[in-house]
Amino acid sequence: MNLDTLFSGMTPEDLASWLSGLAAFAVVVLIWNAFIERDPLASRLKALQRRRDALKGDLTRTVRRADRPAGRIGLMRSVVDRFRMAGGKTAEQAAAKLSRAGYRGKDAMTVYLFAKICLPVLAGAAAVGIVYGLRPVALDDVQAMGVCLIIAYVGSMLPEYFLRSVAGRRQTAIRRALPDAFDLLVICAEAGLSLDSAFDRVAREMGEACPELAEEIGLTSVELGFLPDRSKAFQGLTERVPLPSVRALVTTLVQTERYGTPLAQSLRVLAGEMRTERMLKAEEKAARLPAIMTVPLMVFILPPLFIVLVGPAILRTVDTFSRM
Repeated sequence: MNLDTLFSGMTPEDLASWLSGLAAFAVVVLIWNAFIERDPLASRLKALQRRRDALKGDLTRTVRRADRPAGRIGLMRSVVDRFRMAGGKTAEQAAAKLSRAGYRGKDAMTVYLFAKICLPVLAGAAAVGIVYGLRPVALDDVQAMGVCLIIAYVGSMLPEYFLRSVAGRRQTAIRRALPDAFDLLVICAEAGLSLDSAFDRVAREMGEACPELAEEIGLTSVELGFLPDRSKAFQGLTERVPLPSVRALVTTLVQTERYGTPLAQSLRVLAGEMRTERMLKAEEKAARLPAIMTVPLMVFILPPLFIVLVGPAILRTVDTFSRM
């Protein structure tokens, strides 16, 4: 059965009806998803426990027999293994991107690589069905093939764009909560807590305000307690959260660990710099607002204003000349 026979009975009105139904369903799902109240603390605690168990297993050198993958994850893993994408530089880059986006499950990389493989095929197949079957626009063979290739390329870039978007929102939330975390670290350091205890305390206190930052600090606290080289724990924090303020914090903590410099005073200076930087960024956005509002003002506000003010005079002038 070819595509012309398959789509011959479908009219453009039917296609528009199907697309309208899918769009309405997507809008309902998005609205329903937006009003769901989620509790991120449970997932954060599970992630910390998994990381603690993994580090404990690495340090005690326990060898466990790998479980056979089952279900959907097993199918995805077999597809990824067949294309030989589970190792090498591609897997390292995927692991770094997933870690920055907050996906650290054992199957996250498998799902990501499976999406990288299958989405271009599915997008290309859908494009072929629409372009060659429904023929909504008259295209020659070269143009139709180009459209199909472009859609397949867009499908291959969707996982990258999704991870970049999630990682960007996560980094923004962490950057906004860092000054408060620094203040809590200062209080803990002045109270006499050790660095490990201070990180654990801050992770618990920041769980409600910023679960993303609490998760990263909690992971660092777990790694500080299990890794033999504490600098690797700090290095892991900078890799997961590539922000200048986090790098400054890690540099301060490494110097404190190595040279014994006062931790509370250094953290207080960092917290003040972070708050000053956040205030400067807010002032910069406020200063850019008049320039940004110029185009909407000219396009949406001034034309109606001219119509209301000048329109009656123009109508009276036209009426006067028509009577002459």
